[in-house]
Amino acid sequence: MTETLWSPSATRIENSGLREYLTWLEKHEGRPFPDHDAFWAWSVEDVDRFWLSIVDYFNVEFSTPWTQVRTADPMPHTRWFTGARLNWAEQALRHGADDATALLCIQEGGSPAREFTFGDLRHSVAAMAGWLRRSGVRPGDRVAAYLPNTEHAVIASLAAAAVGAVWACCSPDFGAEGTIGRLAQLEPTVLIAADGYHWNGKDIDRSDVVGQLRANLPTVRHFVHVPYTFDRPHPEGSTPWDELVAGDEPLVFEQVEFSHPLWVLFTSGTTGLPKGLVHSHGGITLYGYEWAGLYAGLRPGECVFTVTSTGWALWNMNMYVFLRGASMVLYEGSPGFPASAIWEVAARTGADAMVIGAAVVMATTKSGISPREQWDLSRLRHVFVSGSALPPAGYHWVMEHVSPDLRIDSTSGGTDIAGAFVGANEYAPVQVGRIGGNLAGVDCAAWDDDGKPVIDSVGELVVTQPMPSMPVYLWNDPDAARYTEAYFDTWPGVWRHGDWVTYHSDGSISVHGRSDSTLNRQGVRLGSSDFYDVLETMPEIAETLVIGIDLPDDGYWLGLFVVPAAGQAVDDELRQKIITTLRTRLTPRHVPDEILAAPAVPHTLTGKKLEVPIKKLLTGKPLEKAANIAAVDDPDALRWYARFAAERLTTPQPRAE
Repeated sequence: MTETLWSPSATRIENSGLREYLTWLEKHEGRPFPDHDAFWAWSVEDVDRFWLSIVDYFNVEFSTPWTQVRTADPMPHTRWFTGARLNWAEQALRHGADDATALLCIQEGGSPAREFTFGDLRHSVAAMAGWLRRSGVRPGDRVAAYLPNTEHAVIASLAAAAVGAVWACCSPDFGAEGTIGRLAQLEPTVLIAADGYHWNGKDIDRSDVVGQLRANLPTVRHFVHVPYTFDRPHPEGSTPWDELVAGDEPLVFEQVEFSHPLWVLFTSGTTGLPKGLVHSHGGITLYGYEWAGLYAGLRPGECVFTVTSTGWALWNMNMYVFLRGASMVLYEGSPGFPASAIWEVAARTGADAMVIGAAVVMATTKSGISPREQWDLSRLRHVFVSGSALPPAGYHWVMEHVSPDLRIDSTSGGTDIAGAFVGANEYAPVQVGRIGGNLAGVDCAAWDDDGKPVIDSVGELVVTQPMPSMPVYLWNDPDAARYTEAYFDTWPGVWRHGDWVTYHSDGSISVHGRSDSTLNRQGVRLGSSDFYDVLETMPEIAETLVIGIDLPDDGYWLGLFVVPAAGQAVDDELRQKIITTLRTRLTPRHVPDEILAAPAVPHTLTGKKLEVPIKKLLTGKPLEKAANIAAVDDPDALRWYARFAAERLTTPQPRAE
């Protein structure tokens, strides 16, 4: 039986943004919607009508009316609200009083917040949009950035959208090669770059990387320098940031088609050139209203703290809060410097909601701190957890050490749709290790190998009807070949997301890990996250990586790489403890064939473990074909696995069954 940690009160439900919408919807549709389950069922029975209700309820302003809610083309060619024209930046900036707070910008180390009102934000966006237009930037041109999580990125992104340009940003913790591999695809005309960033108490100088970007992006006509970290002269040929935002300009928004490209988000690119996912003005506007209004339930004057960098889709999603006249906290630096940093910031800024990666939560659980004993977090009502599934220990820690009256909303979705497919809602209880359920307008399920829905059994996460926030296309993919291969090659017209999930009979969901790093032992699918949830709460272990490999003659090898905690060793005693833990807390099938000590686990630049590239190394692929070093947070760790694999492949191994 799954443990329920929290259930919403009747008062909380009644006063929620979701209930207000459902009450309106009941009058609009002439039928009852007593809870989220009834609402979700309706939303996928008539997807068009659901998204039209979002347009009507949130008063989405189209400068030109739509002629058709959705075309009949199958995914990925579906187009929404054809004929309609709007501008994302206009939607984002039409809310919030001029004197209301829009941004609170905080640098690691406890520095005072830099505050920007909505009036300040509108003024800066108008000034920069005017500069872009005078610089020759036209709709469809690309504006590229290399910026940390500061006001500069928010202002520049909204200004680019205001002129109809396409925005793309890399975080300055990306190296030159990884950044060039992304931005060069777009052939940008403008580059906006900071001189550095802050991390773990250090000023990180990125001027050399910026120089390489300028040298390797030949289409750039204008370079904007942001002197954020160091007090130095502006580089030759640059335009200082302050000049862009100083002038007085009218706030003008280019009206573009619903499917006009807004920004490009890149996949991790660990096994090749990163794919550029192109999202649209209209799709992001509609999904943003749904998330901010129905699932975050934000109101004017509330505050959201999203722990992210500009290199993660959470940064883009953070701006959805503007659609409700709410403010955002921008934290620049390491979330673990010190271990209590983000919780102190949440208390100091009076955050009503937080959006945070599961890895950050789990890192805090091992720090020994208890935020609720140190700070007043009474305003915090909602914690969204993204990046990966939150392990059971994380649920207990949040309830015990942050607040016992808190909605924990573990979600799954990501860069692909700049949002989530599944998550919690105001009617759903918080169950340990479970995601609340499907989100409205998202017709998804778990399918078996035969393409049939399964309940209480592991299957592929699929989406069977289109969503407005799906990419309109992939960059440099005119015939949609890469798009189709990435999501629709298994079942034409059905989005296969690449996650193993279980839909439970009570409507809740478990995510087990990526299906392209499948662990299929003796015909039973095992989720890699199940291993990590159990093992990475052990004090002797810093991190683990599990890999499964098919062998000849139906053999199978399940290997577990263990990074020991400081002062620990992967000895026989720890190996036996791991085996006992997996047998008792999971199943005997989860016991690995080998438990191997490793110096580290490499990740993508957004923090996901490199399961697939390391599996490729262990099956004989050379490093240059298995992974893109530029897309890895710790290249030396990946090289260790390459050496391990090469040595292992030349040494006879006992056959694993």
